[in-house]
Amino acid sequence: MTASHETQQGTSSPQIRIVLSAVFLAYLGQTTLNPVIAPLSREVGLAEWQVGFTISVAAVMVVLTSQLWGRRSQSWGRKPVLAAALGTCTAAMVLFAVIAALGVRGALSGTPLFCLFVLARGLIFGTALAAILPTAQAYVADITTNEEERVRGMAGVGASQGMASIAGALVGGLLSGISLMVSVDMVPVFLLVGLLVVVVGMRRETSAELVAEPARIRPFDPRVWPYLVAGFGMFTAMGLIQVVTGFLVQDRLHLDANTTGLVSGGALLAAGVGMVLAQSVIVPHSKWSPPVLLRVGTCTGAVGFALLVVDGGAVLLIVAVTLIGAGIGIGMPGYTAGPTLHMSREEQGGLAGLIGATNGLTYVVSPTAGTAMYGLSPTLPIVVGGVILALVFVFVLVHRSFRRASAAGPAVFVE
Repeated sequence: MTASHETQQGTSSPQIRIVLSAVFLAYLGQTTLNPVIAPLSREVGLAEWQVGFTISVAAVMVVLTSQLWGRRSQSWGRKPVLAAALGTCTAAMVLFAVIAALGVRGALSGTPLFCLFVLARGLIFGTALAAILPTAQAYVADITTNEEERVRGMAGVGASQGMASIAGALVGGLLSGISLMVSVDMVPVFLLVGLLVVVVGMRRETSAELVAEPARIRPFDPRVWPYLVAGFGMFTAMGLIQVVTGFLVQDRLHLDANTTGLVSGGALLAAGVGMVLAQSVIVPHSKWSPPVLLRVGTCTGAVGFALLVVDGGAVLLIVAVTLIGAGIGIGMPGYTAGPTLHMSREEQGGLAGLIGATNGLTYVVSPTAGTAMYGLSPTLPIVVGGVILALVFVFVLVHRSFRRASAAGPAVFVE
């Protein structure tokens, strides 16, 4: 099947469905762990900052490898890249599950446990996960030809992530009601299913469909950097509170470890619902341009952060994180689709990798910063996240690149 034929079929193409399934299953594995990582860390005796550091290490690997993966997805093909990434993710999380089980039983603790957590969940998993989104985004950019298709396609990638957040929060939270380790053990299972889907169902591109020499994109390219600034701000704000949600739930509602996993799963589920509704309903039906999506999204997210500052019980917390999820969900397709409209086909893989690296860069600092801020004051990471989103809103509102893009109307693909 050619790229042009896939463009005509849109998201109904079997190959794009497999790519989106790979995104879903990879992030389902990651997000199943999210509701239990905070109570699990306390069960094995790790400090909050050590959890944040582990996630930050994973983010460093995303920063270092995303551009490479994005370009390789165009030169090697999508199937080899996705298969290698999912296989490595599976192996890393099998190792993580073994380490966590030893920690819970008391057979492993202290510095050795921490170092092994960093190795499995940080170095190995982070490097492999870095391949997933650039591959999917470069593929969408390759098969779409105008602004509306591009935004809709990028929203589809984001919706796959959002649905994974919903499913992961639900599965991780519910299973943690049985045992934290049941949730941990399911993570490599989901990743293995993703690997099998890619290996069995995905075709390998012919040499004519590959890009022999994908271009490297500079972060300060004037076509790109304003969008990277907006995306960096959005993901930094989200990262500041994502890792502390479990601690926030446990401390505000005074819950034990297993119940914290269940309620944290509900909170993350609400954020995922907001994100999926934004990307599967609001974004496609609004037909807003990328700058408008960024403005509406950051404003909505900032309102969610303002509500989250208030300690008003479980209901207000759920409402707040739902608004944050919806805001980020609206803004994300504007951030990922906007710069692709100004790039050639040879540049799309490098751009997708640069976007992935920018997202990863936010998680180098934000989880560690968020948990450190939480140790000083539980409201501090929330306030800082809200201020960052408000600043991004102002930036997108006034910067000339976004005003020109809005005034120019729908863009078409650059050949």
